[in-house]
Amino acid sequence: MTSDATQVRDGSPRHAAQTAAQDVPPGYKRTEVGVVPKDWRASQLGDFGTLRSGNGFPLKHQGRRDGDYPFFKVSDMNNPGNELFMDYANHWIDEDVRRAMSAEVFPAGSIVFAKIGAAIFLERKRLLVRDSCLDNNMMAYVLTDRGASTRFFHYVLLRVELAKLVSTTALPSLSGRQIASVRVPIPAPAEQRAIAEALSDVDELLGALEALIDKKRAIKQAAMQQLLTGKIRLPGFSGEWETKRLGSVLTVCHGKSQREVEMSHGPYPILATGGQIGTASRPLYDKPSVLIGRKGTIDQPQYMDRPFWTVDTLFYCAMAADNVAKFFFYRFCLIDWKQYNEASGVPSLNARTIEHISLACPKPAEQTAIATVLSDMDAEIAALEARRDKTRAIKQGMMQQLLTGRVRLVKPEAAA
Repeated sequence: MTSDATQVRDGSPRHAAQTAAQDVPPGYKRTEVGVVPKDWRASQLGDFGTLRSGNGFPLKHQGRRDGDYPFFKVSDMNNPGNELFMDYANHWIDEDVRRAMSAEVFPAGSIVFAKIGAAIFLERKRLLVRDSCLDNNMMAYVLTDRGASTRFFHYVLLRVELAKLVSTTALPSLSGRQIASVRVPIPAPAEQRAIAEALSDVDELLGALEALIDKKRAIKQAAMQQLLTGKIRLPGFSGEWETKRLGSVLTVCHGKSQREVEMSHGPYPILATGGQIGTASRPLYDKPSVLIGRKGTIDQPQYMDRPFWTVDTLFYCAMAADNVAKFFFYRFCLIDWKQYNEASGVPSLNARTIEHISLACPKPAEQTAIATVLSDMDAEIAALEARRDKTRAIKQGMMQQLLTGRVRLVKPEAAA
């Protein structure tokens, strides 16, 4: 019997404690919230602030565009907005209405989030409010510790998984007691402010990228309106466009059931009205095409420049002669397809109806030039979106490192 085989593992509590201590780096300690710096505390959120349950303020009072108090409701959590501040408001309430309803006000600097419904599960929806506000079915975390950083606690709350705290009822809900009892690692105020500043800088970059993306999208939309209708011509092109029925430049074709061709990790995408739903062993069509829903979602054209399969709820178009599919994809995006709906229930389009639509069409060379300009705009927007997504991922990594003390921005002696 070898010496290794005769060794006995020490299972005593003392040995377990020694082993655990070996996993803790110098200057850190193990707490109920994990390994944190020695000068940090594992505290309950309720130690630094209070949770205020909002009002069941009647929605009939919404609609005002100005007033004394911005008014937020659970559905506002679905709106896009700055992750740092909720500085938009669709509705406002006057003081006399608030007083008549005996409604409590969330003070400026509150961290507001949904307390009921599916909005609880939305990521990044714990938002600061710049001004005091009124609400419907919201909750607010209000700091009471004067030395604490509101922005720091906002980022702390962003990492709290509210979904794990919901009551097990048919309608998800949160209570202030649940949230107040959540334990989190907390540094001294100086380090709180340093962390908040670093993360706020990234938020400002994200906000600038979002604004730039919105601007580029607006520019592209304006360019589409001008270029695709001939109101503005690209250099080198002149002459009148010819009005044609779509049926003379393309043929609208029906998709088919994917049952016989569907396979895991197949080489060809299977497309439906909402996008790709699987892969196929062979394609239904192998040339560039513009696609439009036959049933269901009929107003979201798609473009494919590689072989694909479409299901029977999605039309694809076979281009005639030298006509350019990408040009007609962009042109399809300007059409109000809902006006051609032919069903009273689920929206539906008819292939012949599409082919009978008349449009002013340039010659293929100009189609190519216009499609190239718009494709370049799409590529620029996609690059900005990729940069935004990368920056957002970097921010998440920073939060993980900074809010747990794994990376320090302030020396321990300076943080006290």
